[in-house]
Amino acid sequence: MFAVLKTGGKQYRVQSGDVLRVEKLAATAGETVQFNDILMIGSTVGAPLVDGAAVQAEVLDQIKGVKTISFVKRRRKHSSKRTRGHRQQLTVLRITDILESGADATGVKAAVGAGSVAGVAVAATEAKPAAKAAPKAKAAPKAKAAAAPAAEAPAGADDLKKLSGVGPALEKKLHAAGVTSFAQIAGWTEADIGEFDEKLSFKGRIEREGWVEQAKAIVAEG
Repeated sequence: MFAVLKTGGKQYRVQSGDVLRVEKLAATAGETVQFNDILMIGSTVGAPLVDGAAVQAEVLDQIKGVKTISFVKRRRKHSSKRTRGHRQQLTVLRITDILESGADATGVKAAVGAGSVAGVAVAATEAKPAAKAAPKAKAAPKAKAAAAPAAEAPAGADDLKKLSGVGPALEKKLHAAGVTSFAQIAGWTEADIGEFDEKLSFKGRIEREGWVEQAKAIVAEG
């Protein structure tokens, strides 16, 4: 017997024993989850869902999909480029049971997306026990942090404020990201520029201000 279930905005035709990948669910490996949005089971077609039907599956693993690259280039007077990578989080499942009726009586955890309202609530509930024990341990470090001096530039770091548009605040951000010299910036590729632009929320400033060209000129001057 086969069934057609819906999850993560997609539809899947499954049979008992099938292994499939779906958008990440709020569940851990070894758990059994139940899909209640069943569009079709055998020859019965739902309107839109089949009442009382369900599909149960065992969670095998939480993985990431193949990396996809998004590249955007704007042809303007102040042109800019942006490269971003994305890996979709997925849950690997094995279909264990297809129930034509009695779905409400099984008591198995419902399969909900990790990014849905229900999934966020499940994650918050699972994290609560750890959160209760945290305050006592955090109290002492807070007092130390308040008395600690402001972070200084790493030893031997270049004065990155020589770059156009870089002030003390942006220099601290670059130091925190491990960028301490003009030689590093001069060697940035388009992928590096896109990564730092996104990670440090520079919003195209690296390309707009011409940091790489400026850094190369400063390195060449010696």
